[in-house]
Amino acid sequence: MSNHSKIQEVTERIVERSRERRQRYLARLDAAIPHSPYRGQLSCTNLAHGFAASPQEDKLRIMALRAPNVGIVTAYNDMLSAHQPFGAYPEIIKSAAREVGATAQVAGGVPAMCDGITQGQPGMELSLFSRDVIAMGTAVALSHNMFDAALCLGICDKIVPGLLIGALRFGHLPFIFVPGGPMPSGIPNEMKAKVRQRYAAGEVGKDALLESESQSYHAPGTCTFYGTANSNQMLMEIMGLHMPGAAFVHPNTPLREALTRAATQRAVAIAKDGNEFTPIGRVIDERAIVNGIVGLLATGGSTNHTLHLVAIARAAGIVIDWSDFEALSHVVPLLAKVYPNGSADVNQFHEAGGMGFLIRELLSAELLHADVTTVAGKGLAAYAQAPQLDATGKLGWHAAPATSGDPAVLATHAQPFSADGGLRLLQGNLGRAVIKVSAVKPQHRLVRAPARVFDGQEQLIAAYKAGELNHDFVAVIRFQGPQANGMPELHQLTPTLANILDKGFMTALVTDGRMSGASGKVPAAIHVTPEAAAGGPLARVKDGDIVVVDAEAGQLYVEVPAADFDARAAATFDVSAPQYGLGRDLFGNFRRTVGGAEAGASVLTLED
Repeated sequence: MSNHSKIQEVTERIVERSRERRQRYLARLDAAIPHSPYRGQLSCTNLAHGFAASPQEDKLRIMALRAPNVGIVTAYNDMLSAHQPFGAYPEIIKSAAREVGATAQVAGGVPAMCDGITQGQPGMELSLFSRDVIAMGTAVALSHNMFDAALCLGICDKIVPGLLIGALRFGHLPFIFVPGGPMPSGIPNEMKAKVRQRYAAGEVGKDALLESESQSYHAPGTCTFYGTANSNQMLMEIMGLHMPGAAFVHPNTPLREALTRAATQRAVAIAKDGNEFTPIGRVIDERAIVNGIVGLLATGGSTNHTLHLVAIARAAGIVIDWSDFEALSHVVPLLAKVYPNGSADVNQFHEAGGMGFLIRELLSAELLHADVTTVAGKGLAAYAQAPQLDATGKLGWHAAPATSGDPAVLATHAQPFSADGGLRLLQGNLGRAVIKVSAVKPQHRLVRAPARVFDGQEQLIAAYKAGELNHDFVAVIRFQGPQANGMPELHQLTPTLANILDKGFMTALVTDGRMSGASGKVPAAIHVTPEAAAGGPLARVKDGDIVVVDAEAGQLYVEVPAADFDARAAATFDVSAPQYGLGRDLFGNFRRTVGGAEAGASVLTLED
C-alpha cells in the first residue's frame, strides 16, 4: 500500500537521521540472540535458582529447555484503580502458557504511581522520573536471562512508556503489552470539570468536590477521560504491541480474560524457536514510531507523548523531535472527540467503533504504514478488527464496523472533526514548546498580553484568590522543568485559568512544566526548552513584558528588544526547594543529569 507523501517524507527523514544509531542497535539485537534457549546459557546452579519455587510440572519444562518460558513484568498494585485488575493476571497467564506446553513466571514488579493522586503534591515531582525508574526495573526483572518472551502488564502515565523503554533494551526478545481496560463510565466529564471550576471559584465546598470526584473515579479500571493512560493504550495498539482490539475492553470480563490468555499464547508462538519469531526491536522501527505519532494526532492524545515517544524511539536507536510531530500534524485529521477534546469518554469511543474503526480509517487514507511488523502478524490490517467471543466462548476477530456508531465521537477521514491533528510546535525568543489546540477555540489560539510571572502554580492560584488576575495576561510558570523539580504536571491551574477565560479575559499559559492529556480549552505552551533552571529565556521574563502565544503561526516570543532581553540578569532557582520530602532527596542525581524536554527528558543512557 502506498502512503501519503508527507508520511513517507517524514519517515524517510527519520530513517536518514537515525541510520547509524539504528544500525548499531540492530547489530546488538542480532548478537544477543543465542542458538539455544536463553536459560540454556545458565549454569546448573543459576538455573536451579531460577525454578526452585515453581510447581513440579513447570520445573520439568524449564529444565528441559525445549519450550518457551515467558516472563511477566507487572506494575500491579491494588491502590491504583487501573492496575488493581492485574493482581489476577499471573495465574491466568501461567494457565494459558501450560495449555500450549510452555511456562510463565513473574519476572519482577515495577513501581506504578498515579498522577491523579499526586497532582499538586510534592510527590508529583517524582512522576516523570518514575518512567526511567520503571525502565530500569524492567531491565532488572529480565536480567536473569531466564525468558524467551515477555508480557508487560501496565496501563498508566509513565508506566507503559517505562516498560517499553526497558523492553527495547532487550530488543532481541518478543514482548506483548497486556492492558487492563477502563472502568465503567461515571458522571459526565463536563459535569466533573464544572464542579472543579466552581470549587476553584469558591462557589462550592470540598464535600461537593469530593463527591463529584468519587462519582467519576469509582471502580477498578483506567480513568475514562482521554489522558496519558488511555493514550498509552492507543499507542500500544497502533504500534502493534497489543493483541488487536485489546485497549478498551473492560476489566474482569470474559472477553478481557480471553484476550489475556491469547496474548500469552501468542507470546509463546513468536518466541525464537517458533516459525514467527518477532523480537520487539524489529516491531518498533521508524514506521511504527510514525504510526504512533499519527495515532496520537488523530485522537488528540496526551502531550506527554511529545516526551515519551522521543525517549521510546531513542531506546530503539531512532531519533525524532518535535518538528516531526509538527509536520505530521498538518496532514493527519482529528478523528476522535474524547474528553478533554469533547464530552465523550473512552467507553463511548470504544462503543462507537474504537481502535479498529480508527485504524481502518487511517489505513484507508494512507496515513499509516500498513506493512509493519506486529505481535499479531499480518501487518497493521489485523488491527482494523474488533475481538469478540462466539457462543462457545471462543475468541475471534471481526472487521471493524463500516460506519461510526456515534459520528459525534468518532469520525471518518472523509469528514473529520478538523483537518489537522491539533498539535503545534512553537518557536521564538522564548525557546521551543508544544501546544495542543484540539480543545482550544480558534479565537483563543492567538494571545498577546502582559506577562504575569510565577515560580510555581501555587503562586498563581494565590493571586487569583486575591482578585489580582481579572485582566488579560499570559501566565508564565517557570522553574517547572526536569532539572528544576522533575517537571511536574500543573493540573491545579486548569480550573483556575478556565474560570479566567470564562470571565471574558484573554489568557494563556507558558511553562517549562507539563499539562499532559488533560490540556483543555486554555492555550498552553508547555515543555518550553531550554528550561529556566538551565538558563533558558523564561528566567529573564518580567511582569508586564508583552508575550505572544500564536498557535496558528507557531510563534512564542516576548516583545523586548533582543539586546535588552539578552542583557537581563536571569532569575535564579532555589535548588534546595525540591530536594527533601517524600523521597525527593533520592533523586538529586536525576535532576542534575536529566536531558532536555525535546530529547525526552530522560536520565537513561540511550545513546548507541
